[in-house]
Amino acid sequence: MNVDYIALSVPIFFILIGIEIAYTFYKKLNYYRLNDSISNLSQGIGQQIIGIFMKTALFFGYKYIFENWRLFDIPNNIWTWIILFIGVDFFYYWFHRMSHQVNALWAAHIVHHQSEEYNLTVALRQSWFQSWFSWVFYLPLAFVGFDPVMFLTLSAFNTLYQFWIHTRAIKSLGPLEYILNTPSHHRVHHGSNPKYIDKNHAGTLIIWDMMFGTFQKEEEDVYYGITTPLASWNPVWANLHYWDELWRTAKQSPSWRDKIRVFLKPPGWFPAHMGGFKPAPEIDPLNYSKYNPEYHNKLSGYVLLHFVVGLIAGSSILFLHQTLPILPVVIGTIFVILTLLTCGALLEGKKWLIYFEYSRLILGILIVLLLEFPIGYQVIFSGIQIISIIWFYNLQKINTNAEEIPEV
Repeated sequence: MNVDYIALSVPIFFILIGIEIAYTFYKKLNYYRLNDSISNLSQGIGQQIIGIFMKTALFFGYKYIFENWRLFDIPNNIWTWIILFIGVDFFYYWFHRMSHQVNALWAAHIVHHQSEEYNLTVALRQSWFQSWFSWVFYLPLAFVGFDPVMFLTLSAFNTLYQFWIHTRAIKSLGPLEYILNTPSHHRVHHGSNPKYIDKNHAGTLIIWDMMFGTFQKEEEDVYYGITTPLASWNPVWANLHYWDELWRTAKQSPSWRDKIRVFLKPPGWFPAHMGGFKPAPEIDPLNYSKYNPEYHNKLSGYVLLHFVVGLIAGSSILFLHQTLPILPVVIGTIFVILTLLTCGALLEGKKWLIYFEYSRLILGILIVLLLEFPIGYQVIFSGIQIISIIWFYNLQKINTNAEEIPEV
């Protein structure tokens, strides 16, 4: 049986995030911002529900090779698990390293690096499209003959291990720093400081970076994020913006060779007529500032309510999709993404949100009625949407981002 260990771990993730928030609040460390954290978690929700439509296909790709082209029949024993664990971690290193060195791969992976904070919510900030190609790097394991379920299990635990290293609360693990990927090593990986870029690609074992020349010890303070900040809380744009940059660069290139190279070269590469390679700029601490548009405190309650609605709806889809017809799953996924868009747009004070939000709230009511949800769900959800319509109307009076949201 194929168990989704990552989905089952979601409650634990939120418990640990709560503990870290409490710790940082007690220590007055300012590691969290509401807008940034909502953005990070929105990416995680989107990645999980969109992944529903690809997981089966990707699993069968590995499974087909295992069943038809494997070279060996490997016994299921403790040594097989240990060897496969090392193999999964080894190929994760190369997938991760290539995701930083090939523009087309970086266009997906960049999502994980966009946050300018570093806390446990960043671990859940995942690309919606990365899994569509990452599985290819592990196919040698299928050819050798490692069982698909064993592979998926160890791959999931490799991912789960990396959750806890997204923290600033743990400084050093002593001798383990020479063996394991630790919070200190992974902070370096998320740095936009030139000396930290493209370092420490490890999943569980840092030994791969030490062996292949990509290790960097944490030294000066880390500035988190990407060299050209996203400057947006829009979860859809976060997944598409670098593709847009690559496409515009390719369009400006008269040579077909350069058009192709734009997608295959490392980040920072440009054709000669556009100035050639542009290295990451040094960071000036005096002029450094994080993206943090102002929003009225009274928006926080509305944003949190609908983030929770999106979280509950997304979790329901994640755990129940195998028992539901495809239409409710697709419509539910679209509604969740629209809800996450609302949260980001509110925190940015986007004017287009006015008509969008009323339409989304009414759409939510129509969905639960037309898809014939149980009467209890219809009453509760429709009630939340109606209250939200009234609440949102009153919020239009609030001054957001130094501009009043206009009347409808």
